[in-house]
Amino acid sequence: MRYNIYVYILVMAAVTYLIRALPLTVFNKKIKNQYILSFLHYVPYTCLGAMILPAIFYSTSSVISAFCGFLVAVILGYFKKGLVTVAVFASVAVFVAETVLKFAF
Repeated sequence: MRYNIYVYILVMAAVTYLIRALPLTVFNKKIKNQYILSFLHYVPYTCLGAMILPAIFYSTSSVISAFCGFLVAVILGYFKKGLVTVAVFASVAVFVAETVLKFAF
Protein backbone atom coordinates (compact mmCIF):
# COMPACT_ATOMS: atom_id res chain seq x y z
CA MET A 1 0.00 0.00 0.00
CA ARG A 2 2.87 2.37 0.77
CA TYR A 3 4.47 2.01 -2.67
CA ASN A 4 1.28 3.34 -4.34
CA ILE A 5 2.12 6.92 -3.41
CA TYR A 6 5.46 6.63 -5.18
CA VAL A 7 3.74 5.30 -8.29
CA TYR A 8 1.30 8.22 -8.18
CA ILE A 9 4.11 10.72 -7.80
CA LEU A 10 6.07 9.19 -10.68
CA VAL A 11 3.02 9.18 -12.97
CA MET A 12 2.23 12.81 -12.12
CA ALA A 13 5.84 13.82 -12.73
CA ALA A 14 5.90 12.02 -16.08
CA VAL A 15 2.63 13.60 -17.22
CA THR A 16 3.76 17.05 -16.13
CA TYR A 17 7.09 16.62 -17.90
CA LEU A 18 5.46 15.35 -21.10
CA ILE A 19 3.00 18.23 -21.21
CA ARG A 20 5.87 20.69 -21.09
CA ALA A 21 8.45 18.83 -23.16
CA LEU A 22 6.36 17.57 -26.07
CA PRO A 23 5.49 20.97 -27.54
CA LEU A 24 9.18 21.91 -27.49
CA THR A 25 10.17 18.80 -29.38
CA VAL A 26 7.18 18.46 -31.75
CA PHE A 27 6.84 22.06 -32.93
CA ASN A 28 10.20 23.02 -34.40
CA LYS A 29 8.96 25.78 -36.70
CA LYS A 30 7.29 29.03 -35.83
CA ILE A 31 3.50 28.76 -35.82
CA LYS A 32 2.08 30.91 -38.64
CA ASN A 33 -1.58 29.90 -38.59
CA GLN A 34 -3.59 32.91 -37.39
CA TYR A 35 -6.34 30.75 -35.87
CA ILE A 36 -3.91 28.77 -33.74
CA LEU A 37 -2.00 31.92 -32.75
CA SER A 38 -5.18 33.69 -31.64
CA PHE A 39 -6.23 30.57 -29.70
CA LEU A 40 -2.86 30.36 -27.95
CA HIS A 41 -2.99 34.08 -27.19
CA TYR A 42 -6.10 33.65 -25.01
CA VAL A 43 -5.04 30.47 -23.18
CA PRO A 44 -3.28 32.23 -20.26
CA TYR A 45 -6.26 34.52 -19.64
CA THR A 46 -8.65 31.59 -19.72
CA CYS A 47 -6.59 29.54 -17.28
CA LEU A 48 -6.20 32.50 -14.96
CA GLY A 49 -9.93 33.15 -15.02
CA ALA A 50 -10.71 29.50 -14.34
CA MET A 51 -8.44 29.54 -11.30
CA ILE A 52 -9.48 32.92 -9.90
CA LEU A 53 -13.25 32.90 -10.35
CA PRO A 54 -14.02 30.03 -7.93
CA ALA A 55 -11.59 31.49 -5.40
CA ILE A 56 -13.47 34.79 -5.49
CA PHE A 57 -16.76 33.29 -4.41
CA TYR A 58 -15.38 30.95 -1.74
CA SER A 59 -12.79 33.23 -0.11
CA THR A 60 -15.23 35.12 2.09
CA SER A 61 -17.64 33.96 4.75
CA SER A 62 -20.62 34.80 2.55
CA VAL A 63 -21.27 34.43 -1.17
CA ILE A 64 -23.23 37.68 -1.02
CA SER A 65 -20.22 39.70 0.12
CA ALA A 66 -18.05 37.94 -2.44
CA PHE A 67 -20.50 38.88 -5.16
CA CYS A 68 -20.44 42.52 -3.98
CA GLY A 69 -16.66 42.61 -4.25
CA PHE A 70 -16.77 40.87 -7.63
CA LEU A 71 -19.35 43.36 -8.91
CA VAL A 72 -17.25 46.32 -7.77
CA ALA A 73 -14.16 44.81 -9.41
CA VAL A 74 -16.00 44.22 -12.70
CA ILE A 75 -17.41 47.75 -12.77
CA LEU A 76 -14.04 49.36 -12.02
CA GLY A 77 -12.32 47.08 -14.51
CA TYR A 78 -14.87 48.07 -17.16
CA PHE A 79 -13.93 51.69 -16.60
CA LYS A 80 -10.24 50.74 -17.00
CA LYS A 81 -9.10 51.56 -13.48
CA GLY A 82 -5.73 50.28 -12.28
CA LEU A 83 -5.17 46.90 -10.67
CA VAL A 84 -4.40 48.31 -7.23
CA THR A 85 -7.49 50.54 -7.34
CA VAL A 86 -9.71 47.62 -8.32
CA ALA A 87 -8.24 45.37 -5.62
CA VAL A 88 -8.56 47.99 -2.87
CA PHE A 89 -12.13 48.96 -3.71
CA ALA A 90 -13.24 45.34 -4.12
CA SER A 91 -11.72 44.53 -0.72
CA VAL A 92 -13.47 47.52 0.84
CA ALA A 93 -16.75 46.42 -0.74
CA VAL A 94 -16.33 42.93 0.73
CA PHE A 95 -15.51 44.40 4.14
CA VAL A 96 -18.56 46.67 4.09
CA ALA A 97 -20.83 43.85 2.89
CA GLU A 98 -19.50 41.50 5.60
CA THR A 99 -20.09 44.17 8.24
CA VAL A 100 -23.61 44.86 7.02
CA LEU A 101 -24.44 41.16 6.83
CA LYS A 102 -23.07 40.58 10.33
CA PHE A 103 -25.41 43.21 11.80
CA ALA A 104 -28.37 42.36 9.55
CA PHE A 105 -28.48 38.66 10.38
